[in-house]
Amino acid sequence: MTAPAIRAVSLPNGGTVPALGLGTWYMGEQSARRATEVAALRTGIESGLILIDTAEMYGDGAAEELVSEAIAGRRDSVYLVSKVVPSHATRRGTVEACQASLRRLGTDYLDMYLLHWRGRVPLAETVAGFEELQQAGLIGGWGVSNLDAPDLDELASVPGGARVQTDQVLYNLARRGLEYDLLPRCREAGMPLMAYSPVDHGRLLEHPAVRDMAGAKGVTPAQLALAWVLRLPEFFAVVKASTPARVMENRAAMEISFSPAELEQLDRMFPPPSSKVPLEML
Repeated sequence: MTAPAIRAVSLPNGGTVPALGLGTWYMGEQSARRATEVAALRTGIESGLILIDTAEMYGDGAAEELVSEAIAGRRDSVYLVSKVVPSHATRRGTVEACQASLRRLGTDYLDMYLLHWRGRVPLAETVAGFEELQQAGLIGGWGVSNLDAPDLDELASVPGGARVQTDQVLYNLARRGLEYDLLPRCREAGMPLMAYSPVDHGRLLEHPAVRDMAGAKGVTPAQLALAWVLRLPEFFAVVKASTPARVMENRAAMEISFSPAELEQLDRMFPPPSSKVPLEML
């Protein structure tokens, strides 16, 4: 039986991204796991999980090199995202960092390039670098990661800042603070959020409430936690899976839905914020 198509999420520039993609944090760092990790990424691509999220910081480029191997011969089928670290995020540094990522990835363009988190470099400089890269055809669009609502307000005030396409943020059942102000702000702007660590680095897998509901629904705790993030149309998510079997387990989470009673139960166990909470990050 053919698996259901991956839901698409719209970007401000009119493009779309798959609602679920593959993360690569900590991948490519152990040679003994390389073949399995490459197979996992290829399994994901073949099953429709064509968004791959990586970064120059992951293993000092090792994750990008792993991705290069996995996408060889299938680059045009993949939506490729990478990130620049804040210390490289001057105008010139952003361009040079992107070019280095492209070399490691074995490609001549990125679909999306993100500022990994905010550092001391003025946002205007980073945006200028992004705009230069886009005009040169080296990136299809750009976004940010780990920026809170006030940061996005400041970003919107710099030249070109309104062309931001997404904000990649830590979001899961245990980390809901952004629902108070960041999510409403992005919803109003028509900009989707990109969730990372939907199982909270594995911590949610042992939570009694998650385990109990997952058992009652006949799904795994990881699938339940991931499906909860994907319940909102304003989110797309990336999740790391180091084996083909885990990739397909995550893929199946897209078919899970919740009743109002189940969502209310999870709200009781993981209450939404009632006031401003500083944006969390890992």
